[in-house]
Amino acid sequence: MSSFDGKTYWIIGASEGLGRALAEALSRQGAHLVLSARNADRLAEICAALPNAQAVPCDVTDLDSVRRAAVEAGEVDGLVYNAGSYEPMRSADWETEAVLAMTDVNYTGALRVMGETVPRLVREGRGDITLIGSLSGYRGLPAAVGYAASKAALVSLAETMRFDLKDTGVTVRIVNPGFIKTRLTEKNNFNMPMLMTPEDAAERVVKAMSRRRFRTDFPAPFSWVIRLLDYLPDWLVYRGK
Repeated sequence: MSSFDGKTYWIIGASEGLGRALAEALSRQGAHLVLSARNADRLAEICAALPNAQAVPCDVTDLDSVRRAAVEAGEVDGLVYNAGSYEPMRSADWETEAVLAMTDVNYTGALRVMGETVPRLVREGRGDITLIGSLSGYRGLPAAVGYAASKAALVSLAETMRFDLKDTGVTVRIVNPGFIKTRLTEKNNFNMPMLMTPEDAAERVVKAMSRRRFRTDFPAPFSWVIRLLDYLPDWLVYRGK
C-alpha cells in the first residue's frame, strides 16, 4: 500500500502535460483525485479513464470560480498547484497583457487557491500542499519576462508558507522542474537541456510528495547549474551586458 492510497488530492492544472501525467501517476498509487482546469471537456475525458477521479472545472484567474471549486472539491488530504502559463518574451518585446496573464496564472492564481484552502487545512491540523515552480524561478533568464518572475514569486511564497505553517500539521513543499515536453515548451525555439517527458517528471513529483522534504529540484545536473548562478558575481553573469 502506498502513502497515497485512499487519500484525496486536488490537482489544479490537471488537463494536460505534467498535470495530466501526475493525475495518472497518483491514480496508480491508489489516490482519489479532484481534477481542475479551465477545459471541462478535457477534464471529463481524463476522469473517464481514471478510477475515483472527479472533475471540478476552475479558472484560477477568477476568485469566484476558485471559491466554487474549493467548495465542490470538499475535504482533501492534499493539493497540487500546477496551473501554468508561458509565453517566451524578451524585455525589448514587452507585451503587458501577456506578462500579466502569466503572472495571474502562475502566481496570483496560487494566492487565490491558497486563500480558499490553507485556513481550512490549518483548522483541521493536517494537509499537504505541493507548489509546482520552475528552475527558472531561481534567476532572471533571457526571454522569460513574466514567466521567470512569477515562478520566483511562487518559490518565495512556498518558503514563507513553510516557515509559517511548520507547527500546524500542514506540510508545504516546492517542486522545481526543468524543461518538460509540453504544449508550453513547444513555443521555445532554442535547445532545452535534459528535456523530460511529462511522465518522467510526474514520477519525480510523486516521489517528492511522498517525503516531507521542502525543496525538490530536477533534473540534475541541470538544476545544479541553475543554482550555481546564484553564487556567481553579477559582473560575470552579466558580462558584456
